[in-house]
Amino acid sequence: MSLDADAIVDRRRLRRKVTFWRVAAFLVAITALAGIIGWSGAFGSMSKRSTHIARISIEGVIVDDRRRLKLLEDVAESDRVKAVILDIDSPGGSTVGGEALYQKLRELAEKKPVVATIGTLGASAGYMTAIAADHVVARHTSLTGAIGVYIQYGNIKGLLDSIGVKVDVVRSGPLKAEPNFFSDTPEAARENLQAVIDDSYDWFVGLVAERRKMSDTEARSVAQGGIFSGERARQLGLVDAIGGREAALAWLKEEHDISSDLPVVTWSVPEEYDDLPFAARMSHAVGQGIGATVLEALGGAGALLGEGVALDGLVSVWHAQDASNASSGPGGRE
Repeated sequence: MSLDADAIVDRRRLRRKVTFWRVAAFLVAITALAGIIGWSGAFGSMSKRSTHIARISIEGVIVDDRRRLKLLEDVAESDRVKAVILDIDSPGGSTVGGEALYQKLRELAEKKPVVATIGTLGASAGYMTAIAADHVVARHTSLTGAIGVYIQYGNIKGLLDSIGVKVDVVRSGPLKAEPNFFSDTPEAARENLQAVIDDSYDWFVGLVAERRKMSDTEARSVAQGGIFSGERARQLGLVDAIGGREAALAWLKEEHDISSDLPVVTWSVPEEYDDLPFAARMSHAVGQGIGATVLEALGGAGALLGEGVALDGLVSVWHAQDASNASSGPGGRE
């Protein structure tokens, strides 16, 4: 009995020691992770406290993004930022989103030199973003242009007729809720939409004419919805030079005497959780790590989650279609 009691006591002591070291290892890991996160954040802040050239990336579909507009305001107010490089890789997006971004960039350009570099794609509202800069650089093979706007809608009247479904509506006026999915578009509704498109198109063409120093006729001749290679865009006067970041830095040196030796620091739109307390951000980071591990264990189930972006209102965006439907028109999709 005495031996059994001693063995039980020894096992309990061993269990307490193992538990202690497990907890200690966990605390050390958490402390190290916190230190790494804190150091990386402090390092980023330190780099922005020294004189530098700010890099701002405009990627993907452009929408009306208040956080990005606030970022541009912060860049404009920073005494440490001597110039701005816009790295653009975007097919465009909503016309309102492009307009808001363009206006904010023009406000920024009144305080700092701004140069835009177009990568793979800078089309439609993406091109509108580029011409907000003082100088536009593109690669030989960049795709740019696609100047125009459109409204697109579907119609399932034929399908409903085939299955015997009829949709009735009571409206306050003949143009209310037109066009819709359930009936042919009246000519008056089509004319109403065309007037909206024409107004927005004229405004977009006016920006191109103003920023690229073209006559209205010249601007309209290149604003038929088509895209251009970077070299062709340079020949047409839509961009200023061929190259990348080096060409942008050379222009800043030549035109504004800004040393190319200054560090280029990326300014990014903060994530929604960045303003949370440190403990909350840690929890978010841990949760993301767990979520990623689970999705990986499920065989990449995250791919099942769509990443579509809804674009309401007027659209100023370009994308390649099938070869069988490759016709183009003013302000439309190619």
